[in-house]
Amino acid sequence: MNKSEDKDHTGRSGPALLSIVVPVFNEEEAIDIFIKTVRKHLSYNSILYEIIFVNDGSHDSTLSTALSLQTKEPSIKVINLSRNFGKEAAMSAGLEYAKGDAVIVMDVDLQEPPELIPQMIAKWREGYDVVYGKRICRQTDSRLKRLTAGLFYKGFNRIADFKIPADVGDFRLMDRAVVDALNALPERVRFMKGLFAWVGFKSYAVEFERRERQAGSTKFNYWKLWNFAIDGITSFSTIPLRIWTYFGLLIAGLAFLYGSFIVLKTLVFGVDVPGYASLTTFILFLGGVQLIGLGVLGEYLGRVYVEVKQRPLYLTAKIYENTPMASSTGDKA
Repeated sequence: MNKSEDKDHTGRSGPALLSIVVPVFNEEEAIDIFIKTVRKHLSYNSILYEIIFVNDGSHDSTLSTALSLQTKEPSIKVINLSRNFGKEAAMSAGLEYAKGDAVIVMDVDLQEPPELIPQMIAKWREGYDVVYGKRICRQTDSRLKRLTAGLFYKGFNRIADFKIPADVGDFRLMDRAVVDALNALPERVRFMKGLFAWVGFKSYAVEFERRERQAGSTKFNYWKLWNFAIDGITSFSTIPLRIWTYFGLLIAGLAFLYGSFIVLKTLVFGVDVPGYASLTTFILFLGGVQLIGLGVLGEYLGRVYVEVKQRPLYLTAKIYENTPMASSTGDKA
């Protein structure tokens, strides 16, 4: 089968609809710049496109700015969530409402270069189901963030049953089949990087250098990133629970050996009163170990509690949509 026949077989060589999902939270300064920049790179063959802004409970004029742009850009769709549900939920909302044959998820800050979009579409037309952006340079991030991110990827890939590509964020193009698979997943605590990797499919990486944020400020801090990492680990691995099982066995074995030593020492040398300090230290140590173990167990139990309540992942206040979709071959303002 030659290359052209393969393209016809995949059904990706003719007209197609591209959906670009953009979660936004307090990004009034960035939306206009994002639209002007992205539109320059959508003039690609016969691609029709829609740009879906998911307003995740913004407190500023993000919603009104997006709606104002919508009057000039018919491709814009705005999904207004009832409150802030978090980026993972906002991405899930965008994927659920996206109608495209291919869907791109990207941030509004333009740290991920929109000029990669034509290359991603080309790889998708070649037959790849997922085309993700891989950062080859993260100089815009602090040294601490680069260090902790590297440790997270190494740790996660060591304990999970599948691998997350290192230095890969949410920026990616996905075929309709991949999006449908993600939308079918029922969990409420969603670690999207893990879900993207878990569903599999044929993938290709395009490399880029991460840029400075074009407008606004980041909404993540180290505390949120820490909680995000815990969500990722507990969503895809039970190794932390197993570690405490083995650690408990180790402590119990050491305690048995130490107890045997004390008994033998008492039988040979008699009762030895000194030892209050060491006994107190052991009690405090074991108490701390038990509390940590309970904390790990609580993390998993808390996630079970969230899942069994079956509350929706997000609530939509209103959807603002224009028709028809914009064409990448149309006039550009």
